[in-house]
Amino acid sequence: MTSRSFVPGLSPAVRHWTGLLALLLLWSAPVASAQSDLLERFEDKVTTFTLDNGLTVVVVERHDAPVASFATYADVGSVDEPTGKTGIAHMFEHMAFKGTTTIGTKNIRKEMAALQRQEAAYQELRRARMSASADSARLARLETQFTEAQSEAESHIEDGAFENILERNGVSDLNAGTSADATIYRYSLPANKAELFFALESDRFVNPVLREFYTERDVVMEERRQRTESSPTGRLVEEFLTTAFKAHPYGNPVIGHMSDLKRISRTEAKAFFEKHYTARNMTVGIAGDVDPERMRDLAEEYFGRLPAGEDPLPVTTEEPTQQGERRVLLREQTQPFLLVGYHRGSRYSEEAPVYNVLSDVLSGGRTSRLYKRLVETEQMLQVQAIPSFPGNKYPTLFGIFGVPSRGVSADSVEHVVYEELNAIAENGIRQEELERAKTRARDQLIGQLDSNLGLALQFAEMEELTGTWRTVFKNLEALRAVTAEDVQRVAQETFQRSNRTVAMITTTDDNSQPTAAAQ
Repeated sequence: MTSRSFVPGLSPAVRHWTGLLALLLLWSAPVASAQSDLLERFEDKVTTFTLDNGLTVVVVERHDAPVASFATYADVGSVDEPTGKTGIAHMFEHMAFKGTTTIGTKNIRKEMAALQRQEAAYQELRRARMSASADSARLARLETQFTEAQSEAESHIEDGAFENILERNGVSDLNAGTSADATIYRYSLPANKAELFFALESDRFVNPVLREFYTERDVVMEERRQRTESSPTGRLVEEFLTTAFKAHPYGNPVIGHMSDLKRISRTEAKAFFEKHYTARNMTVGIAGDVDPERMRDLAEEYFGRLPAGEDPLPVTTEEPTQQGERRVLLREQTQPFLLVGYHRGSRYSEEAPVYNVLSDVLSGGRTSRLYKRLVETEQMLQVQAIPSFPGNKYPTLFGIFGVPSRGVSADSVEHVVYEELNAIAENGIRQEELERAKTRARDQLIGQLDSNLGLALQFAEMEELTGTWRTVFKNLEALRAVTAEDVQRVAQETFQRSNRTVAMITTTDDNSQPTAAAQ
C-alpha cells in the first residue's frame, strides 16, 4: 500500500507545523479561554446530521489540502458477543474487506448458490463432529463434501477487488480494528474521491457476502496460535483478564477462544452482523477538504440504503465486587512480565478523568514516578500505567504492566509498584505533577486535532457514544477540574489489595517463590 500527499504550495511538513503552531499559540492564552476559543473554532467547522435510518455523520471542514479522511465507528466489539461465539466481532472485521455482491465476484449468482451449498455442508459436518456417535468414515465423507463446496465457492472470487479499487484511487491509512468495545474502519483519499468512499463503505454494509469465511476463520485461528497460545505474554494477558473478570465479558479475548472459533459458522456471523451493523449503531466521521452539504447528499444517496435496525441492548451483566486479591503465575523460559489491575468505573463515571491523571503521574514520561523509580534504576525495561483496560464502555480496570530487566524478578518490581501506589494514597501528589498531567493531555489533544484521521476517529467515537463530538473538549474540561485531593481520594478507594488482580511471568530458572506482596 502506498501513501500520497496532495498539498499545493507548501510542503506537508511545513503545513503540519504551521497548523500545530497555530494550535500551540492558541493554547498559550489563558487555558480556560483557549479551550473555549478552540471549541468555538470547531463549532464553525463541524456539521452533524442524522439520516432517516438513524446513521449519524460528523463532517469537519479542513481546506488546507485536497485530501479527506473517513472513519466508520461501529458500536460493537467483543463485549457484545453471545456466549459460545467469542471472536465473531473480529471475524467480521476480516469479512468487511472481502467485497460485496457487486465487488469481488466473477458471477454473484453462481457464487451465492455455491455458498449456500458450502454452508449446508458445513452445518452437517459440524453436527456430526459434535455427535458422540459419529463414525470416522462419515466424518471423512462430510469433510470431503465441505472441502469441495468451499473450493467451488472460492472459484468465483476476484481476489483483493475491494482494496484494489482503493489502491488505484490513492488510498492511504487503510486499516480496521476490533477492540472490546468497538470496530473501526478507516482510510484517507483525495478529496475528489469522496463519493468513492460512500459507494464502497455503504456497499460493504448493505450487500455483504461473507465470502471466504472459513478460510479467514483458519487465518484467525492461526493468529491466535501465534499471538496467544505460542506467546508467553499473550497467554499471561488472557489469564489476567479471565481472572480479573469472573462474570463480565471483558474477560473474554477479542480474538476469541479456540473452541469457539472452531465452531463459528457463516450463518451465525451473518446473524451477528444483521443485529449489530445497522445504521442506528454506526457513526461516520469525515475530516478534510469537503463540502458538508455535498457529504449530506452523498450520505443520503448511499448510506440511506442501510436498514435502521434496532439499537442493540447494552451488556447487562455486572462484575461482582471483588472480595480478595487474585493472582496468576506462569513459569516460562522467557522475559519476566508483570501485570497489575484494579477495578474501576467506566468512561462515564465521575472518576474517569482522575484515572487519566493517575496514569500520567505514574508513567507519563521521564519525570513520572514509576519511570524514575524503575526505569532509571534499570530495574525495568519498560513500565506503563493504562487508565482503562481492556475497554471503557463498562466498568473496567486501571492497569500497570512492566517488563523487568534481565536478572530482576517480577516479584521484586511488584513491591516497588505498590510502594508508589501507597505513597499517592497516603500523601497525594504534588501540584506540579497534576499540572504536568493536564498539560500533557492538552498537548496530546493538539496533536490529534492536527490530523484529519485523528479528527474523524475522535469525533465519530464521541458522537456515537455520547451524542456529541463536543465531548472531545468536555473530557478535557473534566480533566482540568481534577484536584490533587480527587487524585488522593480515588487512589485510596481504588488501590486496595482486595481490589487487585496480579499476573506475572517468572523465569523457570528462578527458584524463588513469588508471594502476594503486601500493600
